[in-house]
Formats: sequence, structure tokens, C-alpha cells
Amino acid sequence: MSTVLLVEDSATQREMISGFLKNKGLKVTVAIDGVEALEKVEANRPDLVLLDIVMPRMNGYEFCRRLKSNPKTNKIPVVMCSSKTKEIDRYWGLKQGADAYIAKPFHPAELVETLKRLLLK
Repeated sequence: MSTVLLVEDSATQREMISGFLKNKGLKVTVAIDGVEALEKVEANRPDLVLLDIVMPRMNGYEFCRRLKSNPKTNKIPVVMCSSKTKEIDRYWGLKQGADAYIAKPFHPAELVETLKRLLLK
């Protein structure tokens, strides 16, 4: 069973996405910001990180840069999932090292397909 670290500061979004992923057979751990997420990655390496961008303490861009610049964690796939929907936001997310970028609100099938593709690499 693959483990997804869901990094999302909104409790409502966290609960909704977490429940959806669990129903799809994934193990889900959660963090509320980039600082907590880095601690969780260090403690228990996930198979994939599903990452919001706009968060307190450390945003998703900074978290992604740090994760991808560390040789111990740079192979972990990162999917940015954000309400920032402009093309420049997507471009910047991918430039930070994200493997995929999904805009909110997203279609659940799009999320599942993206996660499956990256988990099977």
C-alpha cells in the first residue's frame, strides 16, 4: 500500500482529500504546513507528497525546493494541488521541482490518474 503525505492547511480540504485517497486504497498521513511536512518526510518517507501552495510558516514552493534539493528525498514525487490557477503558478510549481500540478477545484479522476502515474514510476 502506497503512502501519500497530504500537506494542506485547510482542515476541510484535508479531511475531504484524505478521505477520498483512503477510499482509493492509499495510506494517508497529513501535515498542515511545509515545516511539519519536512519533519514527517524525515521521520517516515512517503511514496508521494500531495502539496498545497498557500500555507503558513512555509509555503509549498519552498517545501518542494527543499525536498527536491536533498539527495535523500529528491526522488519522492510531488503533486502540487492549489487554488492558484494561473499558468504562471503552474509554471513556477513545476520549476520548483513538482512532478505535476493540479488546480483546485479538481476532478477526482484527474487526481487519481496523476497519483497512479507517479506512484507506478
